[in-house]
Amino acid sequence: MLEIRNVTKTYGTRQVLTDVSFDVAPGRMTGFVGGNGAGKTTTMRIILGVLSANEGTVSLAGNQLTPDDRRRFGYMPEERGLYPKMKVEEQLVYLARLHGFTPEAARRNARDLLERLDLGERRNDAVESLSLGNQQRAQIAAALVHDPEVLVLDEPFSGLDPLAVDVVVGVLKDRATAGAPVLFSSHQLDIVERLCDDLVIIADGKIRANGSRDGLRAQHSRLRYELLSSGDAGWLRTESGVTVVNFDGGYAVFDADSEATAQHVLRTALSRGDVATFAPQHPSLAEIFKEVIK
Repeated sequence: MLEIRNVTKTYGTRQVLTDVSFDVAPGRMTGFVGGNGAGKTTTMRIILGVLSANEGTVSLAGNQLTPDDRRRFGYMPEERGLYPKMKVEEQLVYLARLHGFTPEAARRNARDLLERLDLGERRNDAVESLSLGNQQRAQIAAALVHDPEVLVLDEPFSGLDPLAVDVVVGVLKDRATAGAPVLFSSHQLDIVERLCDDLVIIADGKIRANGSRDGLRAQHSRLRYELLSSGDAGWLRTESGVTVVNFDGGYAVFDADSEATAQHVLRTALSRGDVATFAPQHPSLAEIFKEVIK
């Protein structure tokens, strides 16, 4: 378990993190989301030891992190940091060798990763000759080539097309399944919602929400339902305790003031014709995000 506890960071008189606390559990993908300047990158740099906190601790399995511990981390910064003129495989082998791998093991890891990330045919190309999306995949490979025990990834999906996102998601999920705690930030909330097991939302340097994805969705749910019936659903507008959110013929989304009201709506809809869909609607990550950062 990677544990961040009561971390505070200031630059002069400007406080950028205030009492930041959350966990990144082994074998789980933790999405870290927030607007520009919210404090995500600063938090990640403190976890990696690139920055020091004014207060608070970062620990792994109950022990405060040491430089040797952090060598077992895989870090991908938001800014690309590979040597542009080096060949892709050559660079990955070099990075693995820095972590103590033999030349054979380093080359094996590099080639396996490049194949997994659909970069096998570009392994002898200079990084600067790759497209921006392929450079991003090479950067992800650089974070993984030394078989890290913990992953901290800042905007790993930036610049990737949907097919490339699926490839990267598969690689990261494999690392989580093998037991690694994985912390990743992203502005692409649809990807975070699809990928994360746990979610941390930060705004103005403070944690605004923290928990499992499904738990947060349940916590922020309201009594909102979707109805699709064979008849016109306009009658919903006159029902007591019902607020219509969306309406189009036989389709409607509505808020109910109680479970009893929702069940009354269902009985009424059935009495008026066939009902194809009647189901609760849970808030999306984007909706939760907007609610908690207000």
